[in-house]
Amino acid sequence: MSKRQPTHDSGYKLLFAHAAMVRDLLRGFMPGAWVRELDLDTLERASGSYVSDDLRDRADDIIWRVRWGQDWLYVYLLLEFQSSVDPWMAVRIQTYIGLLYQDLIRAEQLSVAGRLPPVLPVVLYNGASTWSAAETLEPLIEPAPSVLEAYRPRQGYLLLDEQRIANTGALPERNLSAALFQLEASRGSAAAMGIVRALIDWLQAPEQLGLRHAFTIWFGRVFLPKRLPGVELPPLSDLMEVYQMLAENLESWTDQWKREGLEQGLEQGLEQGLEQGLEQGLEQGREAARRMLLGQVRRRFGPAIADQSTARLARIRDLDALEALGDQLLILADGDAWLRAVREIGAGPADDEQTSDGASG
Repeated sequence: MSKRQPTHDSGYKLLFAHAAMVRDLLRGFMPGAWVRELDLDTLERASGSYVSDDLRDRADDIIWRVRWGQDWLYVYLLLEFQSSVDPWMAVRIQTYIGLLYQDLIRAEQLSVAGRLPPVLPVVLYNGASTWSAAETLEPLIEPAPSVLEAYRPRQGYLLLDEQRIANTGALPERNLSAALFQLEASRGSAAAMGIVRALIDWLQAPEQLGLRHAFTIWFGRVFLPKRLPGVELPPLSDLMEVYQMLAENLESWTDQWKREGLEQGLEQGLEQGLEQGLEQGLEQGREAARRMLLGQVRRRFGPAIADQSTARLARIRDLDALEALGDQLLILADGDAWLRAVREIGAGPADDEQTSDGASG
């Protein structure tokens, strides 16, 4: 089982202890239209700690329940955030749901018909590597005689891979969970500033002050220390202070965040390419850097500009050139200026001819 990260876990537990975060998670990221059948105004926290039959304490993560017609539907949020992918996640999910059901049976919290409630198990993951674990229990069990097929467990879970979701650019608008995913995927203070500004606007109502404070704590204790290791941060009491700090340190922090993002992409590509040869590993590193740039372009200039950038960035093989484009992305005024920069920085011999023929845009 992978190593836990209690600081990150506790930060997420603080955020998802608020109904507004869970509500936006359900509205924005659950597949299908069935979510509209839920009465999201009835969301309430359920107990998250159980004692198994052999009296060993088991502390689970956040559990909510919501009305679905006359009965309850339970939403089980596993918020561990592994530093590496846990290949046995489906087994853990089955264990945790079994403990939940045992607790509900003891407490006689059953449906109107006397049955156990349905449970939606959700795994939130924000690791750098792509999630590779089986999302159902079946592939983890050796094949058996056909007579045993009916007894084969089929537990699964819904995976929300934050980094991949955020980099698609197709996120719901004015959604607190989407803002959190974008912050986790951000690699520059300019992008983070825009999201913080949105959170300040969204969380102005008196009933949202608790969640606003939770985000402030998460920024001060989790997000900023992770992005800026070794930097001494003052205590933060409000999101406006977070925004002002980002603004005051924009220039000095940009280089570090950009460099860390590019180095992370190169390191990931090298690790994945060890068995396939150095050149392929380097290309994977370049590809990771391109994906990072495209994600930032999509958020800043929109999907149309990002689509126009894809083929041009694919021709750039020099990491220094990609780094230079990261610098330009933070200071350029609009998408047209960005496309010109991509053309100029990444131009090869063929591109130079096109530029001289009138592609100066």
